[in-house]
Amino acid sequence: MATVDHGLRAESSDEAIRVAGICAELGIAHHTVALGMAAGTAVQERARHARYEALDAWCRNDGLTALVTAHHADDQAETLVMRMNRGAGLRGLVGMRARATVPGGTVPLLRPLLGWRRAELAQVVAAAGHTPVDDPSNRALQFERVRVRAGLAAAAWLDPAGFAAAAVHLAQADAALDWMADRIVAETCATAWICEPDLPQALALRVLERVIARLGTSVPRGRDLAGWHERLAAGKVATLAGVRGDGRQRPWRFRATAPHRAR
Repeated sequence: MATVDHGLRAESSDEAIRVAGICAELGIAHHTVALGMAAGTAVQERARHARYEALDAWCRNDGLTALVTAHHADDQAETLVMRMNRGAGLRGLVGMRARATVPGGTVPLLRPLLGWRRAELAQVVAAAGHTPVDDPSNRALQFERVRVRAGLAAAAWLDPAGFAAAAVHLAQADAALDWMADRIVAETCATAWICEPDLPQALALRVLERVIARLGTSVPRGRDLAGWHERLAAGKVATLAGVRGDGRQRPWRFRATAPHRAR
C-alpha cells in the first residue's frame, strides 16, 4: 500500500505515519510517497498529475502489476457532473473507468469500489475502529469538485448512484463505438485509408482517430478532430496532424503529407 504525502498541509506527514502504523498492525507492506509540492494555482490538478506520476513509478519500481484506488460512486457522480458542465463528449461522460491505465503512465489502474457510496465506506472504516482523516480542502469551495459535491448534497432528489450507473451505460456505448470503428477500418482500409461520408458523426470521428493514429504525426484534440470532420463533410480538402483528407471524393481518402524541408 502507498500513501501520497503531497506536503501541502502541516498534518499530512503525521497522517501518512498513522496509515503506515495501521498497515504494520495488519501485516500490510506500506510505502509513503513524499512529493513536497508548493501551494498555488490549479493545485488540485497539479496534485493529481504529480500523484499519478509518482504512483505509476512506484508500481513499476516495485514490480507491481496494477494500481488500485478507492474511488467510489460519489466520486464518479461528481466527475460526471463536472464533465457534463463542460460539455464533454461521450468519452468524457464515461467518467472514471473501473479498468484503465494510470493517467500519463503505463501501469493498469483498477477502481473496484465504484459501486460503493461514500457513506457505506465510512461505515466500514468505523466498524474497523478507525477515524477517517479530515482534509479541510474537501470543504474548500474554491475548488470545482467541492462545489459540485456541495451541490449534489444540497439536492436530495439527485441520486449519485444513478449517475454512477449512467456512467456504466455510457462506457458500454463508448466501447460499442470503438468496436464498430475497428471493424470498419479492418474491412475498408486494407489497401487504402478511407472513410465513408455517410457514417454517423460519432462513429466517423472514431474512424478518423484511427486514420490519424496510423498516418499522423501527433494526437489532435477532440475539437480539432471534429473541425476536420466538418471540413471533410463540406467537401473540402483538409489536413490535420500531418494527414491530408480529401472530402471531394466518395469515400473520403487520406494520405500522410510530406514533411516540411528545413531551409
